[in-house]
Amino acid sequence: MARARLARVTSEVASAEASVPRRRTYSYLGPAGTFTEAALAQVPEARGQEWRPVRNVGEALADVVEGRSDAAMIAIENSVDGGVSTAQDALATVPGLRIVGEYLVPVEFVLVGRPGARLEDVSLIAAHPVAYAQCLQWLSETLPAHAHVPAASNVASAMGLLDGSSDADAAIAPPGILEHHELELLASNIGDNPNAVTRFVLVSRTVVPPPPTGADKTSLIVELPDDHPGALLEMLEQFATRGINLSLLASRPIGDELGRYRFVVDADGHLEDERMADALMGLRRFSPRVTFLGSYPRADRAVVRYPERYADDVFVEARDWLRGLISGEPEAQD
Repeated sequence: MARARLARVTSEVASAEASVPRRRTYSYLGPAGTFTEAALAQVPEARGQEWRPVRNVGEALADVVEGRSDAAMIAIENSVDGGVSTAQDALATVPGLRIVGEYLVPVEFVLVGRPGARLEDVSLIAAHPVAYAQCLQWLSETLPAHAHVPAASNVASAMGLLDGSSDADAAIAPPGILEHHELELLASNIGDNPNAVTRFVLVSRTVVPPPPTGADKTSLIVELPDDHPGALLEMLEQFATRGINLSLLASRPIGDELGRYRFVVDADGHLEDERMADALMGLRRFSPRVTFLGSYPRADRAVVRYPERYADDVFVEARDWLRGLISGEPEAQD
């Protein structure tokens, strides 16, 4: 009797555990307070789940590939500095990954110090080199005699003030740092470009692309077959002749020899669009290697516009016409 009751209780517990959804894990460049964390906060399905801070892009993507995380948020492009080369190279060389969404985060910087610090006493500033370059005009005007100490990340610059590892008087950091640590706010909005934005992508293991929304983007990495006059033009024609606009075209060295490059491409449209599918088949015939990174909704939700001659039904009609020629069907007269 007792044994039967124990078995029933065990079964009920197992059933209850099975009914509780598994918590998903998301990797992001930490620690708390980074721009990457701000991007992850925009993902509805990530709220209330496990967030795993990591030290670099490689670690974040390794978490996904090796199953420690369901997805990773990484920065891929900045409106001021262009593409993030470490992220682009990682996506080009790590197999089994897909971009499933993109998110935009305004780039704002604050100058912080230890509790009680004053702006007029600042002479040595810790900052990540990219952040420092984006604030240089403000710093030159406000603190012309300052010196710069490079930091590993935007958050590390501020953490060094608190843990004693930095001799700096102040640090350039993202505003979110103030929500997590006791720091003195010395100045806000110190970035030189008020319109600066960083684009982040959410990366998972290979999955079926989200369905098209009409406001989509497709990311690819394409290698040229060889180095000859017009090779890049031949690649670009795969998109141009199908009415596809490119929102990003960046070159990265393949690394095996001088003069060999791969191209990071963001194209307006979705894999399921007839014109995009046709372009990808053209690229496949042309390039020795095409890496499909994903089709996903644009962060700005801007609907993709294109001339009527590139509508899906035009491609379908042309394919049906060709099938008719092959099968010997008489051509319909217009």
